[in-house]
Amino acid sequence: MKPVIVVHGGAGRIFKEREEGSRTGVVRAALRGYGILKQGGSALDAVEEAVRSMEDDPHFNAGCGSVLNEKGEVEMDAIIMDGKNLDSGAVSAVKCIANPIKLARLVMEKTKHMLLTDRGAHLFAQAMGIPETPGEKLITERSRERWRNNLEPDSNPQEFQKDLGTVGAVAIDSEGNVACATSTGGLSNKLTGRVGDTACIGSGGYADNHSGATSTTGHGESIMKVVLARLILYHMEQGMSPEMAADTALDYMKTRVGGLGGVIVVDNSGEWAARFSTKQMSWATVKDDQIAR
Repeated sequence: MKPVIVVHGGAGRIFKEREEGSRTGVVRAALRGYGILKQGGSALDAVEEAVRSMEDDPHFNAGCGSVLNEKGEVEMDAIIMDGKNLDSGAVSAVKCIANPIKLARLVMEKTKHMLLTDRGAHLFAQAMGIPETPGEKLITERSRERWRNNLEPDSNPQEFQKDLGTVGAVAIDSEGNVACATSTGGLSNKLTGRVGDTACIGSGGYADNHSGATSTTGHGESIMKVVLARLILYHMEQGMSPEMAADTALDYMKTRVGGLGGVIVVDNSGEWAARFSTKQMSWATVKDDQIAR
């Protein structure tokens, strides 16, 4: 099997000042993940590495660069899933951690659970020896400015939600195993404790060797209503191509609940798609040593 990786840096409207950085960032992430696959590494390692690369990049709404909640704090969600045995790990509403995707993987591999939240996730991170990153270090000037603007009485937070920047990756390795990973800072000025689609299995991502893997981005509440990631794989199980399955599911989300978003998909034969109903989505893929974006 020829390995393939696809990554996204979020669907929405990519503001001008972020365009070049997010384009460069997704290509860097895809190449880092592909480097692992090329050496015979697992899809799981590849998607984790790709997402970690984007969490460390302040151009994206994940890890450093995450948007702020109503109190001006960073609260992040992440999920990772292994298509071989349907194992998954996720964290939600986590603070003071540079790479939530790493913590999600530890939840999957070191506990009998699938999702840890807030304080419990924090205690688990300490037990696993993950260093604490001061909250301030995760906050960029762009996120703080957006938070301030949204506090203005005549502001329209919805306008700012169009530039989201959740990150994700899907891959298939040389053994034919698929995996997905997704990480986000959520919605700007969200209520404290709000958890979106990212940490919810079947919504923010899903991976199953029997069909493929997908990672989603967009309006979280809409994605949860239609369980978007699983819906795409369902369409593929019915015989649709990754592109057709993605378009069909995105169209359903738009007509049924008025939600917009984007998805990346890879099937179990290595065919891939990157589709979106929003204005833009930054994405990149590497297959046969060729980059597409």
